[in-house]
Amino acid sequence: MDDQLALQQLLKRYTQQPENLSKQARIEQALRQAVTQEWPHQTRLPSHRRLAINLDVARHTLSLAVATLVKEELLTTSHGRGTWSCKPAVYNTPVQTKARLSARASRVLRWPGASLVQSGAFVPGIPDIAQFPMRKWRQLYASVTVPQNALLLSYSTGGYGPLKRAIRDFLERWRNIRCDIDQIIITDGTHNGIELCAMALADVGDTVVMESPCYWGARNVFTAAGLNIAMLPWQPGQGHSLPAASAPVQLTYFTGSHHYPLSVPTSAHDKQRLCDALAPAYIIEDDYEFSRDDHTNLLFDPQSERHFLVGSFSKMMFPGLRLGYLVVPRQLSEPMNRLRSELFREGRMLDQAVLSQFIFDGDLDAWCRRIQRDYLGRQQVMHDQLRTLPRLKRISPPSSAISLCVEFEPPIDDVKLAQALLKEHLIVRPLSPVCAANDPRVGLVMGVGMLSGETLAREAQRLRRCLENLLR
Repeated sequence: MDDQLALQQLLKRYTQQPENLSKQARIEQALRQAVTQEWPHQTRLPSHRRLAINLDVARHTLSLAVATLVKEELLTTSHGRGTWSCKPAVYNTPVQTKARLSARASRVLRWPGASLVQSGAFVPGIPDIAQFPMRKWRQLYASVTVPQNALLLSYSTGGYGPLKRAIRDFLERWRNIRCDIDQIIITDGTHNGIELCAMALADVGDTVVMESPCYWGARNVFTAAGLNIAMLPWQPGQGHSLPAASAPVQLTYFTGSHHYPLSVPTSAHDKQRLCDALAPAYIIEDDYEFSRDDHTNLLFDPQSERHFLVGSFSKMMFPGLRLGYLVVPRQLSEPMNRLRSELFREGRMLDQAVLSQFIFDGDLDAWCRRIQRDYLGRQQVMHDQLRTLPRLKRISPPSSAISLCVEFEPPIDDVKLAQALLKEHLIVRPLSPVCAANDPRVGLVMGVGMLSGETLAREAQRLRRCLENLLR
């Protein structure tokens, strides 16, 4: 491949990156996509000077981006020879081998899970990281990283006390939940909280009931824990499909006040009706996305002996934070804290200290109010563009969440639809893989966190045009 063609392909991919990302991040992502998806192995790149001129960036910015790709072993460069692409090595697994994964791991990997593509237009589950107040975050890190705070480098047995107090107050303000500090367990994100519940509350072979469609991440955690998963379809306004007869249920798992992936308000009445019918030993709610006025959709009761609430700051702030919380019944607080210490150990005291100060200073409340207003406007843009699609069955109403869901009349193959959109660099998730076998719903799940302003309007129009062509 000649360097002129490589330059054209790189420029095209660069212009398709979200404009709210920094120039360096856009170059890195464009290079990464070109190397892995388009360029042959050992494609020679144009000179750095020529690349910088055509991309309209400083040479220093380009050098930083290239250095990142060199560290990832996707580019190789040497003085006087230029820069070359490196295709990731593909290793052929021998046909006969004694090394194999467990049955539980194989079941997890059989289902669609975390996408290898975690940035791009409409990727679901990713908040707006470009507008997050990173300057304040860095200042807080500098304020806690001082010699007299050396204990922050140790284990955080039971979690950082000030952060627990900050979460307690935050839950009362935003979720109308009044709980004790001792009921709060600091976790390494949502999956860690769900895993702790699965390990503490159920044995291998026990049954967990989930809604269909479900959150894929929770299903994977329960599968890895060796639980038997029963999925019951839920229709907004109609409730759950109740089984005629069922085995004893150890756990039920619901999303919180806003359903994921359907992106509609949940119903505490529907949840209670299902729990009355199944009589589970424990009830887990995952408060994945929420706004300040939807707490009435929660079934969670902090005074109950069988209710658990899982929460995460990754969807509120930025995915790399990987900090969350678990609110547990009082009588289980001490043993579950000890179990967490024995299984996972605790750390990240610096992150916990910074987050607690961020909450105490009022910055988290201000950020949530600001970004949720922004998400609502972005969702309205998407709704206006997609509501006239052919074969459309339902589109989730505009909300302050980062995700929305478009359902189509079957028998559309939403998996192939998502794959076709991926070729146009439009990243969405198909709905059918997270539905039960007796739930025929098909559709697409998409996010609004990566795009805003004119970029969102332009990409939403492009998405609509692509979908119109594919659906017809």
